[in-house]
Formats: sequence, C-alpha cells, structure tokens
Amino acid sequence: MIKVVIFDLDDTLISELEYIKSGFKVVSEEISLEHDLDKNECYLKMIELFNLNSNNVFNRILDFYNISYKQKDVHRLVDIYRNHIPEIRLYDDVMPTIKKLKEKNIKLGIITDGYKETQNNKIKVLELKRYIDKIIVTDELGRDFWKPHPKSYKIMKDYFNVKYEEMIYIGDNESKDFISPEKLGMKWLKIFRKNSIYNENSKKSDIMSLSTILDLI
Repeated sequence: MIKVVIFDLDDTLISELEYIKSGFKVVSEEISLEHDLDKNECYLKMIELFNLNSNNVFNRILDFYNISYKQKDVHRLVDIYRNHIPEIRLYDDVMPTIKKLKEKNIKLGIITDGYKETQNNKIKVLELKRYIDKIIVTDELGRDFWKPHPKSYKIMKDYFNVKYEEMIYIGDNESKDFISPEKLGMKWLKIFRKNSIYNENSKKSDIMSLSTILDLI
C-alpha cells in the first residue's frame, strides 16, 4: 500500500525549459543594459544558441556580439541566472493530482537536485511548501548527495516513518532518478513531458500525466 508519493521537480512538476528561458531573459537584460543592445534580440539569440548546443551559452552570446570578457564576467552572469526569481508555473496536471492525493491522506514529498539557491527560488515562487509535506534540495545535504545517492530517499523514509515499499518516486531522468528507488525496494514511475531536457522520447512504460498515480493508490 502506497502511503507516500515523492516527486522530482524539474520536468516532472515544472518545465525546466521554461525555467531556462526565464533565466535567459534576465541575463539578456543585464547584457543589453551594459552594452546598449536590444534585449529582445539578445534573448532570442540566446535561445537560438541554446537550441544548437546547450553548453557555454553565456560565453557564446558574448562572442556573438564581439564583447570582450574575462571568465569572472561569465561567472557573474551564471550567478545572475542561478539566483534570479523565475517566471515559472506548475504543469496543469500537478495541482489536481496533489489535491486528490491529499483527499486520500497520502503524504507528499519532493527530492530535487540543482543548486540550492536556484531550487529554493523555484520552490518559493511556486509556493510548494503549502502543499508538500517534506522537500529535500539535495544540494543542501552536499554535492556528493545529489541523486542517485540514496541519502535523500532514506531521509524521506525516516521522516514519514514508513517502509520503502510504501513510497513511490515519480521523475523523468533515467540516469539518476530511479537508481536508488530500485535498490531500496521503492516503487517508481517515469513521466514523459513534452520538451523535457533529459527525456527526449517517450517509452511505452512512461506515464503521460501525474493523474496516472491516482489509479495505483
């Protein structure tokens, strides 16, 4: 019997691409203000560069505009990106599913990787602490404890005082999300989100909506 449902955050409850675009908007405004550029043109160019290759977008946008820079200038843009207050929203199926799970007295958790400042800004904007019983940002445990390390799953088990088999984890990234749940004896489901960063193609076993969990509880 499932007593606890634990979610991943990025590309499970929210669109990571939406977050990236939000960050690019803030960074493009900073670059444009400093170098007298059109911020919309700069933003669109950043999106174009990202779509071609997601690596070193800030270096490449500065190169595109022939802006001389040092590595510390790129680090500053990265800090602006990571610490910005994002314009993001939950996927449409999230709140209806959460509401129905709560009606069934199911406890809810989130385990999310990513820099703590970044993830906590997302959590704050989305007001997730109003609905989720326990949220673990793995970066607050230490970089070594990001998924797939089992520590965050063990913390959830102890917090809710349940057995591993009474918890289910829902995420999108096969390279890390389900390794520990599998080893610990937890149930898990992989969700496919359109335009997700780490899940380009759906599989037959993927769920397409969070509401699917309601049929298993």
